[in-house]
Amino acid sequence: MNQPCHISIFNEVFTHDEIARVAERKLQQTLSDWEHEFYLFVQEWFNGNDFVEVKTSGSTGQPKPIRLPKQVMQKSAERTIQYFNLKENDRLLLSLSCRYIAGKMMVVRAFAGKMNLSVVDPATDFSFLDQEKFDFGAMVPLQIGNVLEAKEGKANIENIRHLLVGGSAVSAQLENKISALGNDVVSTYGMTETASHIAVRKLSGNNRSENYHCLPGISIRKNEDDCLEIFAEGQDGWLTTTDLVEIISSSEFKILGRADHVIISGGLKFYPEQIEKKLGDFISQPFMVSSEPDEKLGQKLVLVIEGKPSNELETKIQQKAEFFLTPYERPRKIIFTDQLPRNENGKIVRKFKS
Repeated sequence: MNQPCHISIFNEVFTHDEIARVAERKLQQTLSDWEHEFYLFVQEWFNGNDFVEVKTSGSTGQPKPIRLPKQVMQKSAERTIQYFNLKENDRLLLSLSCRYIAGKMMVVRAFAGKMNLSVVDPATDFSFLDQEKFDFGAMVPLQIGNVLEAKEGKANIENIRHLLVGGSAVSAQLENKISALGNDVVSTYGMTETASHIAVRKLSGNNRSENYHCLPGISIRKNEDDCLEIFAEGQDGWLTTTDLVEIISSSEFKILGRADHVIISGGLKFYPEQIEKKLGDFISQPFMVSSEPDEKLGQKLVLVIEGKPSNELETKIQQKAEFFLTPYERPRKIIFTDQLPRNENGKIVRKFKS
């Protein structure tokens, strides 16, 4: 794991060997949360163990700790470097917390590719992008959405040559904004167990796609329940997910929804993610499609919106739903709530009690 690398923090540049010593020294000081998590991971990467302790995303329940082999993380980094044709001394931007796999993997990529890493507070407004350019970076939808709201946001985002967007779903409204960008912006598919992404979906430019394309060294198939299974070089066996998919080719697939999110109403199966995508163009605040028990249907579709009750919005949704949704897809009830339930990673929890 001892490749030379330069890491830039607050415009100070450190070599690979120096950053390991700096991490040990910094962890004895009072740090902000994001700095602490960064130095803690750097220290863990060089601690002599062949694994890193991480928490799963918690998408299907409470996050749980696992031991992820460093070899798997190294292989994942190499796949990303190959896919995006990254070169030695390219500039990487880390604007995610190293508490989670996405942030950790940006550090590993810098080490694996002998690239320069700039580390910033995840809460930054990214205004520095008007003066700096990067070859590779990653953001969550909230970050890129906030940047694009700014006057020079589009130009600033385009100063990141390749930009990953992941961590949560990209809304239809945000995807429309991203489509006009001139740089390479992709949505990622992956999880902690696969050491970040194993496939990407193009969001910007003329080659935008609904389908995910696998990185080198990734094999896919679906099981008898139509759920995606993944095999990656360096991984021990096939990994079964709860994501329902359509396999397009040996390296391409489309996500239909999650098996544990499927709602059966009146004997019909509904995928909340697909309904949400249709509604996303005209609902700006966070929302989700969920269900409630119903005497006749078993379960009925409900739309849960974060925010204060609005008769105007409710009427607008009902009118739009007549055009964009089939009769069976239309929510039988609209619920407003102060805050949608989320897990500790900030992901919306589908189970909702009104």
